[in-house]
Amino acid sequence: MKLNVGCGRNILEGWINLDSQALPGVNIIADLNTCASTPLPLEDDSVDEFLLSHVMEHIPNVLPMMQELYRVARPGARMVVRVPHGASDDAFEDPTHVRQMFHGSFGYFSQPYYWRADYGYRGDWITDRIELTVADRLRALPQDQIWQQIQSQRNSVVEMVAHMRAAKPARMPLRELQNAPQIVLV
Repeated sequence: MKLNVGCGRNILEGWINLDSQALPGVNIIADLNTCASTPLPLEDDSVDEFLLSHVMEHIPNVLPMMQELYRVARPGARMVVRVPHGASDDAFEDPTHVRQMFHGSFGYFSQPYYWRADYGYRGDWITDRIELTVADRLRALPQDQIWQQIQSQRNSVVEMVAHMRAAKPARMPLRELQNAPQIVLV
């Protein structure tokens, strides 16, 4: 099963399309903001692939949603997450955006990042790769200069795409189990 999470009007053929609105083509109507109290109407370990395209920045408390997606994920299930980069105007201009994401943010969807404190999150997603779509004005620069711009200038990265997979059973919250994803400039 493939789940298009927060699909909106982006209905995908061959996928289960989930959204909070009863739009044409939506198969499951569910509010991702209530995952802490209302489970998604899906069986445990039933989803092989997830797509979250410009969804995460709209969710005020993203950990319950990620934990619920983990519940329905099969071991090794793949997830692709597209979000605006936190230092881009797009992350702030849309009044429905409630959070900014950076390439270091995705590690917090894994258990090893909770070695210092237990916040009750029980999902475990391994981030394998993050693609940073670089602004057109930077594409001709050498990579070290692009990285310098990313670290110091707004609007250097337009979009991030994280490629993740479900680690089941969940790993222990141990610092030495943290892994840095491959970062690719696109």
